[in-house]
Amino acid sequence: MKRSLWLVMGALVMALLGGCGGSGQTAGGPDQAPTPAAAGTEQKSGQTTSPGAKQTSYPLTVKDATGTAHTFAKAPERIVSTSPAETEILFALGLGDRVVAVSDYDDYPEEAKAKPKVGGVVNPNEEAIIAQRPDLVITGISMQDQVAEKLRSLGLVVWKTNPRTTADIMNNILLIGQITNRQEQAESVVARMKEDIQRVKNAVQDVKPNERKKVYVEFAPGWTVGKGEFMDELITLAGGVNIAADMEGWNPISEEKVLKEDPDVILYASGVTDEKSGQTLEQIIRKRSGWDKMKAVRDQRVVGVDQNLLSRPGPRITQGLYEVAKAIYPDRVK
Repeated sequence: MKRSLWLVMGALVMALLGGCGGSGQTAGGPDQAPTPAAAGTEQKSGQTTSPGAKQTSYPLTVKDATGTAHTFAKAPERIVSTSPAETEILFALGLGDRVVAVSDYDDYPEEAKAKPKVGGVVNPNEEAIIAQRPDLVITGISMQDQVAEKLRSLGLVVWKTNPRTTADIMNNILLIGQITNRQEQAESVVARMKEDIQRVKNAVQDVKPNERKKVYVEFAPGWTVGKGEFMDELITLAGGVNIAADMEGWNPISEEKVLKEDPDVILYASGVTDEKSGQTLEQIIRKRSGWDKMKAVRDQRVVGVDQNLLSRPGPRITQGLYEVAKAIYPDRVK
């Protein structure tokens, strides 16, 4: 029973990660870094590949995160995205005109809001997807492999991602660019993301090991992240030490452990509200017993980071890195 409970809770957490929306989303001295390049900036919809641009050679066979090989005879023309991160990638590559439907949680860029909806990120509406007659369905970290397989059994081509690092995210962008014949656009987006990462690294490169700030992050009420996931990597790249790095993956928090570790900085996903209590994540954190005595709270270092920049593994993740770094080292990253 306990294992089943954690499986259910894990699925809910992954749904939050994949479906973070706009404000009000509910849930169960040294080198200074300038504001990062807008890696997620949308390319003009309807943009065509210019003559002489890098072209994808079809047929193209590539494997997705489930290990399933897909062969594309040509660039997909009708794409359904059930994941906000992947939707952002598609628009960043100038493919907004080919996106025929998105999940209920898709809210960026603005044009995505007007697209037909196909339900949630964990179990989207099968009939709504089929009705769009897609030649490609792209999904992300929130969908379990068995759900993707069920969609495939209905005759749909389902490409699934499961990024765990920033390198994975950038590789997904390049792969989607290859599949859709938008390779140069993808390479441009990734190049800007790499520049963002390097700026942050330059800003914190001389932080001595014994001066690195201890960081606690809470992205959903009662949930944090350990090593092996992109959110943990953001803290490390930003020169911080994740106090939950002794665990792996997405985990329920131990309030006693956080108190014992006494972090220098507490990061939380801004815009998240607890569905039951109606309290914001910041309110929940500040009201916990004994937490007012922690260094981060006493020093006013409880900092909100836009939930989508923090939790959505798409082209804006390096903007999230910048915000994380600025929260940890405001004197270095401005």
